[in-house]
Amino acid sequence: MMLSGLVMLCCSKEPKTDDGLSAGQIQTSDDEGEIVLGQRLENPYKTENIRDAFAVLYPTKSREAVQTTDLYVRFLPEDDQQLELVKSLVGECLDHPLDYQIVKEGDWYHDPGVPKDKITWMYAVVPKDFKFPSVRYEIIDECFISENQQVTRVDDVDWEDVERMAYTKSGNSDLLSLETKAKSGSVAPKGRITIVDDSCDGGKPIGVAGVKVVCNSFVKIGTAVCDIDGNYQMSKEFTSEVKYRLMFQNEKKFSIGFNFVVVPASLSALGSASPEGLSVTVTSASDRKLFDRCVVNNAAYDYIRRCGAEYMNVCPPPDDIRIWILYGLENNSATMMHHGTILDQGKLSQWIGKYMGIIKLFAPDITIGGKDKTTYAQLYDDVCHEMAHASHFAQVGKDWWNNFATYIITSAITPKADLYGSGTGKGAGYCEIAEMWAYHVSSCMHKERYGGDYPLYGTSWWFHPQIFRYLMDRGFTLSEIMKALGKDVTSRDALQTKLLDMYPSRKTIIDQVFARYY
Repeated sequence: MMLSGLVMLCCSKEPKTDDGLSAGQIQTSDDEGEIVLGQRLENPYKTENIRDAFAVLYPTKSREAVQTTDLYVRFLPEDDQQLELVKSLVGECLDHPLDYQIVKEGDWYHDPGVPKDKITWMYAVVPKDFKFPSVRYEIIDECFISENQQVTRVDDVDWEDVERMAYTKSGNSDLLSLETKAKSGSVAPKGRITIVDDSCDGGKPIGVAGVKVVCNSFVKIGTAVCDIDGNYQMSKEFTSEVKYRLMFQNEKKFSIGFNFVVVPASLSALGSASPEGLSVTVTSASDRKLFDRCVVNNAAYDYIRRCGAEYMNVCPPPDDIRIWILYGLENNSATMMHHGTILDQGKLSQWIGKYMGIIKLFAPDITIGGKDKTTYAQLYDDVCHEMAHASHFAQVGKDWWNNFATYIITSAITPKADLYGSGTGKGAGYCEIAEMWAYHVSSCMHKERYGGDYPLYGTSWWFHPQIFRYLMDRGFTLSEIMKALGKDVTSRDALQTKLLDMYPSRKTIIDQVFARYY
């Protein structure tokens, strides 16, 4: 039901003659991307296992030198309030256990003992003195992680050596790294995550910017954020092979993915590798989801970065933007549902009924249709268009956006109507202003990145993004144009009036362009 609503809120580059996809045509199999677990392994970081290893290497020292530093736990929130509370307290949490073999990597895991319509168990590692909230939880293991000791370390103890012995005695010696065995130490993983855009920079790999890299070996978890060139380095050191994943939760405060609530963003597994680090170059021949997520990540990162004063100097999107990639759809949308649009309308609540709580949990802001899109440039343009909408939303607010969305929904449910309607009827002016802006910005971003002729995105509809291009060709900036797109600008006449009020010295230019296109 929710996805059917999203279809109604889509943007498209050119008019479509069909009626779009129905909800039944959207591919949303629960099995797609699910992690498959194998057998449970003995956790080498369990306090007793570390003590046993310590006793082997240091038989004359007291086992009491090894004291629990952390707790390996899991939580089972009852609702979204408890879920958000746990997330705010524990830091990194995962939806699958950390002490199992992974037979098949995926994006998400749902405990088979928990009904599919309920929140699954959340797994985390917390300090030993963690104050548990009023949420159901279980302590799986008491653990010792040497870096987390809160007291003075015992003299003359090689804790990396103890850790390796714990792996051996717990039956996990095959996971130990040959590199750290040879060097008798541990290392902090580092590397570079890049992607190739065949149409830009001569196909030279560029960084996957601002994305989070997550490493773990059992309950030892490290995270790092890639810089603009894709470089990362963990602060935590490892002695064993490490599982590497990309978590698409960006430092620019947006996330990509629909991970069944617990994980804040999609996870793409990069595989197990040496603790010295892993470097990966993603191309169009790579895993489809990995490629698409990296492109969407870079496009959103690039857009937000260019909102700054040194570039476009426009209002940035609000923080905590949630972006979904939906492979059953071709069109895109900027519903801004996570930021409160649509959900405030009583009609939607009556329509969704008991599913309203699920909608609030999963509500996206932006959806990107992945159907039939195979190039970096296609996805880049679409993301820039929707992020431009998000900037506009941040400037005009929920009430304005609800009027825009209501017009789009009305057009979508009207038999044989085009996506943007005919340009008449209540709310048409909201659609006109919003789409003129988004199509123009995406055209500007495309030309900036790829060069060549200025694209004609949106010019075949009944509204005219050419107006903004005409103004910029005659000296206006994107910043000046956006400043005119306030809450009171709800039609082309209102736009013309606002521009004249703000820039009276340019009256001739403003009047010329509106006379030319209307």
